[in-house]
Amino acid sequence: MLKKLTLVGAAALMIGACTPREERAAAGGAIGAGAGALIGGLATGTGGGALAGAAVGGVAGAIIGAETTPRRRCWVNRYGERVCRYRR
Repeated sequence: MLKKLTLVGAAALMIGACTPREERAAAGGAIGAGAGALIGGLATGTGGGALAGAAVGGVAGAIIGAETTPRRRCWVNRYGERVCRYRR
């Protein structure tokens, strides 16, 4: 029980120190890997197909997750105030 609690705490600390872009990449990678493993396993009926699907889905999910993160653009207006806007 203590090992599980330590493992969950360590995972939470690792994700908590990430930027929003890194968090979205990790979440997208996890979702993509799970979906890829499911599709690859069902399509081929083998463990190798599930492993290949997980690899492809994980990479694709991480790329999509990172690239869909809104980016913040900041500048100083003519009144000396800092203005920030989010853009895709």
